[in-house]
Amino acid sequence: MSKNTKVQSIEPNIADLANGWLKSYKLDYKLEQESLNTEIDQALSDYLSKNGGKGGNRPDAKLLLKANDGKYYTILIEYKGYKDKLIKLDSEGNVANKTSKNQPDFNNINSYAVNGAVHYANAILHYTGYSDVIAIGMTGFKNTSGKIEYSIGVYYVSKNNFGIGQKVDDYTDLSFLKKENFNEFIEKVNLLKLSQEEIDKLKERREQEINASLVKLNNDIYQNEKGLGENDRVYLVAASIIATLGDVEHNVYPLKKSDLISSDEKDNTDGDIMLRKIKAFLGAKKLPEDKKDMIVRTLQNTLTTDNINRVENGESQLKRVFTKIVDDLGIYYKIGLTTDFTGKLFNEMYSWLGFTQDKLNDVVLTPSYVATLLCRLARVNMDSYVWDFATGSAGLLVAAMNEMLVDAKNKIKSPEQLVLKSAEIKAKQLLGLEILSSVYMLAILNMIMMGDGSSNILNKDSLKDFDGNYGFGETKGKFPADAFVLNPPYSALGNGMIFVEKALSMMNKGYAAIIIQNSAGSGKAAEYNKKLLEHSTLLASIKMPIDLFVGKSSVQTNIYVFRVGEAHQKDDIVKFIDFSNDGYTRTNRKKASVNLRDTDRAKERYQEVVDLVRFGKSKLNIFTEKEYYEGTIDPENGADWNQSAPIDTKPTLEDFKKTVSDYLAWEVSNVIKNQDSEDDRLGK
Repeated sequence: MSKNTKVQSIEPNIADLANGWLKSYKLDYKLEQESLNTEIDQALSDYLSKNGGKGGNRPDAKLLLKANDGKYYTILIEYKGYKDKLIKLDSEGNVANKTSKNQPDFNNINSYAVNGAVHYANAILHYTGYSDVIAIGMTGFKNTSGKIEYSIGVYYVSKNNFGIGQKVDDYTDLSFLKKENFNEFIEKVNLLKLSQEEIDKLKERREQEINASLVKLNNDIYQNEKGLGENDRVYLVAASIIATLGDVEHNVYPLKKSDLISSDEKDNTDGDIMLRKIKAFLGAKKLPEDKKDMIVRTLQNTLTTDNINRVENGESQLKRVFTKIVDDLGIYYKIGLTTDFTGKLFNEMYSWLGFTQDKLNDVVLTPSYVATLLCRLARVNMDSYVWDFATGSAGLLVAAMNEMLVDAKNKIKSPEQLVLKSAEIKAKQLLGLEILSSVYMLAILNMIMMGDGSSNILNKDSLKDFDGNYGFGETKGKFPADAFVLNPPYSALGNGMIFVEKALSMMNKGYAAIIIQNSAGSGKAAEYNKKLLEHSTLLASIKMPIDLFVGKSSVQTNIYVFRVGEAHQKDDIVKFIDFSNDGYTRTNRKKASVNLRDTDRAKERYQEVVDLVRFGKSKLNIFTEKEYYEGTIDPENGADWNQSAPIDTKPTLEDFKKTVSDYLAWEVSNVIKNQDSEDDRLGK
């Protein structure tokens, strides 16, 4: 064969072979142009095509199969007709559907069978209530004797693996789809698990994508949708997300774009339709009646205004904004991301507002890796009861919940017991207070998306109106808090230390970790600090990087860690840690794909700080005694919390020897130079 002869695709032969199998298995499969159901058809039509445009996603074959677990699984099959076009993996062994800049890699999606099928599967996750998809790729070629040789790739794509996909097994045909074999196949699928390290990597990648999508969405709404105040925008996003979450188990199906008909008929506007869906969803979640009413009431004010429902060119503003939100963000909140999703949203939205810098400091989201650090310093585990007195968008509670669920997963080996414990953690072991109603709505949304730990997020002033009781359900029972995490509004008294003193005085035992403007430890909050030390012990003071909140605020912050229930004695050792270099490099470029880079063992540094606070200087590894210092504070002072390792200026014998040796070397060098120039002068 000459080099110029183009290899002919045998895709029709591959399709014929595989479709023949499906037919012989008596399966009701649909081919490329055929409809599977309107929801799936619409999802494939709405999603970015394999070439990057809208629509035109047509898997070569598709099925909907029900397993014994009662769930419907969407099966999407893509055929190719070349030898090496089954699958393209990235350096980490994942299906390579993203470029290094986290953009869709349309070349791979187009060229490889499995990559194409996984791309289609993400359309289903993004736009439908189906959360489990089987993506199948098949390709082949004719060998020298004209016989077809083929290969098959079978991947499970779900919210549990963040839409990336996991290989199920090797197969030589599609008989695992036969009715009598399918349940066994699904049992194998259910055994697929990601390691914690894999989960963390995927989360990190998805979080970078979320940031880019949020900027795009907010920019679009800010520039193109007039007449929406900041609260309206927050409520619209919250309402859109709740309406599209769905609860198929209780027959509440996600609101689709096509459900909004932009009618001006009374009680049937787009706002009315969305509100009915939200009520159905909250009802299925069995939220307490008073809480449900409050959420509906808050969202109703925005959703039913005339302006947003007015129909122009056949479309209301509400439908237009809803479409943007679902298109840009749908995939991220559908795939079970254990991240402070609405916190990122919240930060992005507020970055467009004309607040003064001081005001902006009060609404700054704690980065998720710092939120996790606070939880670990407060020793959060599966049996902790965690509260936050200025909960914002609930980022710290989300981080605490994640830590608790991971701990439970590691310790409880009975699946049944794990389910019960996870439900208890979400319903009873977290409590947050937020006074601003728009921010409160984001906190509720965040916890609903996390599987509903929203039960005890309260719209109250933690300083004036909170008595320490549960907010809903067991309202007469005290919340038995033993872990406190906080990033307070710095405009509050004592830079926010007023919250800390109040919370710790209401606890009998446990630990607390707070991040706060460091002037709170050097005089701004001395009175609160002295009072606090009468019932709690300062264990550590950690100086954080100055650019931690880059782009939002440039205040110097410290983390203070306390043991609750024991007064601070003047001889108690306090660990002072300079964490100015935390291993991350931050930028604040709007168009950057990544504004946070691990450039110097950041994860190891964060773990070392936790270990140093817990166990002391024996854990020094990356850090030295220049950054770690054990000292004492005066409990009667309250302004001596920001100490650093003393610098020893007294010269040592080694310093003296080095100085003498440097001087002698200089003298000898001069003598030799003078000798050389004397020789030159004499003409030698």
